[in-house]
Amino acid sequence: MNKTERKMVEILTRGRENFGIVSVKAEFEAEGTRLEELLRLVDITRAAGLPVTVKIGGCEAIRDLLESKQIGVRYVVAPMVESAYAASKYVLAKNIVYTEDEQKDTDFLFNMETITGFNNREALVQEICKPGGADGVVFGRVDFVGSMDWARDTINTQKTTDYILEVSKLCKAAGKQLVMGGGVSIESIDAIRQVHEIRLDRFETRKVVFDAKAALTADIEEGLVDAVHFELLWLLNKRDYYTGIAHEDEKRIGMLEARWEELKSWHKEGKKK
Repeated sequence: MNKTERKMVEILTRGRENFGIVSVKAEFEAEGTRLEELLRLVDITRAAGLPVTVKIGGCEAIRDLLESKQIGVRYVVAPMVESAYAASKYVLAKNIVYTEDEQKDTDFLFNMETITGFNNREALVQEICKPGGADGVVFGRVDFVGSMDWARDTINTQKTTDYILEVSKLCKAAGKQLVMGGGVSIESIDAIRQVHEIRLDRFETRKVVFDAKAALTADIEEGLVDAVHFELLWLLNKRDYYTGIAHEDEKRIGMLEARWEELKSWHKEGKKK
């Protein structure tokens, strides 16, 4: 590990011990995480004694599920599930990749993140309640308000929270997990507390997942600041990694370019003679 990665481990360890951090998240979907990046994240996360959450690329992204299984992902999330049929495709895909025994160590959730998904919420939850179904719902607030043509800054307003409260009631009645995501920050604490009064298992920033109960009894503001710091360090480390790759052959390229020019001149001179 390098200095930045050790600092990331330090932040996660402190968060696990004090602020209710329970996982670190990567996305094959919107974030486009490359496999080598995921392996670095897994190394950092496990050094802090934490598991990994992965958002796969679609409701039946078999390859993503296979890679998640190989790596030993703790939470798998399928994006943009808007209908009972899409939920059934997700359940079928994860049951193809994971045996019943293997599923004991992994929780499978789907993203409810559009008004269409919300309007179909009862059918969606009914589908995952079937035998061999899934474990819960992640409510993605940023895409949700986008699907309503609302501005991003409405994610922490009461009108948005009211939608999540309805899903929370549904998950509580069905005995399914509920996770809240999408632009979670210090400004989201009131919404988090409201949802937790009904049912909220976890909430997540772009990279860090918190246990709702543990986080709300701790100094959650400080934990959320640390989550932003972790994400910043992750991006800086990623930039430095690819910058190093981009420049690692510069000396060799310069030498070959000079040699190429020399050979071209020699070849031209030879033709003149």
